[in-house]
Amino acid sequence: MKNVIIIFGLTFMLFLLSCKHHGTPKPRAYYRITFPAHEYQPLNEECPYRFDVPVYANILKDTRSHNAEKYWYNMDYPTLNGTVHISYKTVNNNINELLEDSRKLAYKHSVKADAIGERLFVSEEKRVYGTLYDIKGNAASSVQFYLTDSTQHFVRGSLYFDAIPNKDSLAPVINFVKEDISHLMETFEWKEMPNF
Repeated sequence: MKNVIIIFGLTFMLFLLSCKHHGTPKPRAYYRITFPAHEYQPLNEECPYRFDVPVYANILKDTRSHNAEKYWYNMDYPTLNGTVHISYKTVNNNINELLEDSRKLAYKHSVKADAIGERLFVSEEKRVYGTLYDIKGNAASSVQFYLTDSTQHFVRGSLYFDAIPNKDSLAPVINFVKEDISHLMETFEWKEMPNF
């Protein structure tokens, strides 16, 4: 019996001594996202503008907005759960109002944004002028832009994801879509429409 108590005591002491290592929990991680190669095709819609559309995005008539107008489209990214909303307005001696509305809509996100950068876009030969708003932080929309010829046409776009804004987890996706938006702006041009 004495040997059993000694063996039990030694086993218990070894057990206590072996429990000094405390595991470190793994940090939270985000899903790895595999992006397709950037490939584009021309927009095939009857509207007063054209640009290159990513082959992995769907162009749909805007039916989600209660005030959607003619030539409003959504460029949906089904695998990324995001949408670039594209709206069109005719300029009627109100270019300053349209520009100010676009600026206000971008800076409306400054409450949650860490910073808002502006990149000007000018294509004299195509008569396309605009600004890309790069909104940093946990804002609902991280990229917005407008394009205009300043006399007849005005197009505005904004990127939204169907997810809670998190700058860390969405950063790779935002950068990927931002390249597509930059390509959209570079290939954008006005076209003459019958009965426009």
